[in-house]
Amino acid sequence: MYRKAVLSDSKGLHALVCELEATELSYEKFYDILNEQLQDRQHYYCLICERDNSIVAVLNLRIERQLHHAGPVAEIMEFCVGQEYRGMGIGKEMFVRACEISKAFKCSQIEVTCNKGRESAVKFYEKAGMKSSHFKYTMEL
Repeated sequence: MYRKAVLSDSKGLHALVCELEATELSYEKFYDILNEQLQDRQHYYCLICERDNSIVAVLNLRIERQLHHAGPVAEIMEFCVGQEYRGMGIGKEMFVRACEISKAFKCSQIEVTCNKGRESAVKFYEKAGMKSSHFKYTMEL
């Protein structure tokens, strides 16, 4: 079942995002940010997939009005399908739904930033029709 996340999903979402980042994130900080995002219905939409009463995938969208697009753009902030559920079409279905949600928000495009080391994710996005057209630079502070 695919649905919008609620705050009571926080533990399952935390586990998936920790899996995505291959690190243990502070649950308290994660919870606070999730709570803030779930209350902001104009700028965030957190889609989950649930199987057997467990959260097995998450796709978190941020909707932002950008000057250089003269309108809203959707960005996939976090997207993770649990390891044992990969290859079952869940990611593809979630991506399609994310595009539909983005269109409902009147977004002109959907974007994602992907770590270069996530080769399977890069292939997934390319297969879904996304193009690599920008460079992203980061710096630790």
